[in-house]
Amino acid sequence: MPKRLPPLNALKAFESAGRHLSFTKAADELFVTQAAVSHQIKSLESFLSMKLFHRKNRSLLLTEEGQTYFQELRDIFVQIQEATDRLLASNEKGAITVATPPSFASQWLVPKIYQFSAQHPDIDVRIKAIDLDDGFLDDSIDIAVYYGKGYWSGLHSIKLLAEYLTPMCSPLLLKSAKPLQSLNDLKHHTLLHDNTRGAWKNWLNKFDVKGVNVNQGPIFSHTMLVLQAAAIGQGIALSDTVLAKPDIDSGRLICPFAETIESKRSHYLVCKESQAEISKIKIFSDWMLAQIEPTLVNALPPND
Repeated sequence: MPKRLPPLNALKAFESAGRHLSFTKAADELFVTQAAVSHQIKSLESFLSMKLFHRKNRSLLLTEEGQTYFQELRDIFVQIQEATDRLLASNEKGAITVATPPSFASQWLVPKIYQFSAQHPDIDVRIKAIDLDDGFLDDSIDIAVYYGKGYWSGLHSIKLLAEYLTPMCSPLLLKSAKPLQSLNDLKHHTLLHDNTRGAWKNWLNKFDVKGVNVNQGPIFSHTMLVLQAAAIGQGIALSDTVLAKPDIDSGRLICPFAETIESKRSHYLVCKESQAEISKIKIFSDWMLAQIEPTLVNALPPND
């Protein structure tokens, strides 16, 4: 059975009093009363069954045993402080692992991440493009981008981007024999689907578009694949104006209609609640949020 250690508060009081050779100065340093320091020293002396200080009038001196004990304790407290400083420093720099959906990574984060690295060269960013929105973060991930409605138990979440859905296609389709001048013309074109056919169905119902067969057209697992198919003229995608912004800016995609709806789901930045204030995580979160406003300004939905 391990031997019982002296109370930590008593050791702290002794180390401070031994360094200052003053109960008053130790009390000021520890933000307690002089009487409290005196009580802690007495309890430590009682625990050790020996005197640690000589108290003479208004002066305070360490006994021989107290001097030996103080020297060893001082070294231990210095080591504790140095270990704490190293730990805190490791939270300010080093590696940070960011998990994001593949489409968010390729369309939004990857084109911008060089800016973060230039501003924070001491933080080594590691991006993992994986689909992760089940509310579970393992220890290998510091921070993640989730796509959902914004609540995951035990996780701290910040809304990044609202999602505005509108049809988009290659400008080549406007030159094809099939018309694309009104929403009703969608029935002449192949619809491209992201994960399910439900998004197109809801969008067409919202604008009371009849006669379009939503059960036709391929289904893709990721937004970036839908956008790629649309950009090479395979059909019309119903996608997010923010994630499609690189393709819209380059002219690979156009939004032929003004009709837009806001999705009930959005992208959120999430981390464990207990880690939200860790320096490197907060630095990355603040940087991400700073990127959002100009992104939104330059990718407003067509009917705003």
